[in-house]
Amino acid sequence: MKVSVFGCGYLGAVHAACMASLGHDVVGVDVLPEKVDALSAGRPPFHEPDFAELLQRALGTGRLVFTSDSAAAADATVHFVCVGTPQRRGENAADVSHVDAAVGSIVQVLKPGDLVVGKSTVPVGTASRLADTVHAACPGAHLVWNPEFLREGHAVADTLEPDRLVYGVGTGDAHEETVVVLDELYATVLASGVPRLVTDLATAELVKAAANSFLATKISFINAMAEVCESAGGDVTALADAIGMDQRIGRSFLNAGLGFGGGCLPKDIRAFMARAGELGADQALTFLREVDAINMRRRVRMVDLAREECGGSIAGRRIAVLGAAFKPHSDDVRDSPALNVAAQMQLQGASVVVTDPKAIANAAQRWPDLQFADTVEEALAGAELVLVLTEWPEYVELDPAEAKRMVGEARVLDGRNCLDADAWRSAGWHYRALGRPRA
Repeated sequence: MKVSVFGCGYLGAVHAACMASLGHDVVGVDVLPEKVDALSAGRPPFHEPDFAELLQRALGTGRLVFTSDSAAAADATVHFVCVGTPQRRGENAADVSHVDAAVGSIVQVLKPGDLVVGKSTVPVGTASRLADTVHAACPGAHLVWNPEFLREGHAVADTLEPDRLVYGVGTGDAHEETVVVLDELYATVLASGVPRLVTDLATAELVKAAANSFLATKISFINAMAEVCESAGGDVTALADAIGMDQRIGRSFLNAGLGFGGGCLPKDIRAFMARAGELGADQALTFLREVDAINMRRRVRMVDLAREECGGSIAGRRIAVLGAAFKPHSDDVRDSPALNVAAQMQLQGASVVVTDPKAIANAAQRWPDLQFADTVEEALAGAELVLVLTEWPEYVELDPAEAKRMVGEARVLDGRNCLDADAWRSAGWHYRALGRPRA
């Protein structure tokens, strides 16, 4: 099929390359010429495992091109909307101006029978409004909503081998026709047995908001239990193992620590609350305020632990922070808990050195006042306290005996409960972690 993808950021670029790998002819459209140039040259503007190889293969087939000219999408019959919906400045609500602009460009090239497919995360009600825009511009064209469920660090697999496909489809004569088009588009994916659910537009929008809210709630729940464990002398890791054995609960995402960040969960749960308020259903989501508050408290608690370990003050202390990205296998530093903690400690007078395998360049752009190191060895040199704040494999697998020879004082705070506490203590480290008792 001939496909266009409007918006070639993290979501759109991965989606475009994956659609080309499935055999479709794809044109990616983005307003930033530098992004178009990088992608056209096979250089991803972000780090995502397996994406560079996929991009280069897709470009090599001739089935994938990138451009800043929306007119290049005129031959496409399926148009994806993959632009961002950031949090509005000074508000919780989502900014959908990029979505509106993308659809505004798409309707200039629409033909009867074309399908506009929304993938961006939007407030419920947006799809219905945009469907009216599409119908008004081209009565024979239709809009559906096909939410994305990508995890950074697993985006390629999540696109080609998703847990499920959701089609949000409007009512009317074109209902079955649009489902047939989407089934053809995803034929290879569906052939592998991936479940497919067809819903109305509003439900498809809510699925993404509900999924992110549930995930955020699960993470904040175990972090709330970590707060209780710290007061009661319990071990949140053992607690998570025990309750995770209950099939109704499950162990995944019950890892207490510094909490969630990135460009999705924080802003999406806030936007969900804001939209519920607009709809008069604000009381249904008041619990998300506490979910957000618990998450932010973990960052403050980590700084408190650092002060405790340094005798009440971190002023003048050399502190190594291992991790800048909000999660491993990503260079995304948006709302990064690790960088937030590092910046708080620096403001309190600490000499903070941050390292990360992939995210230093992005981190330095957002936090230019912090000091960065290219290697773990450089960061650890002479450190009086070490904080592990992003669970990159290279940090989890550090040899504690070797690391001890590099630092000034062997004290480590495990912000992700990812280290082997016994091994670090046996190597002579003073080890502490969120939600776990002292030795």
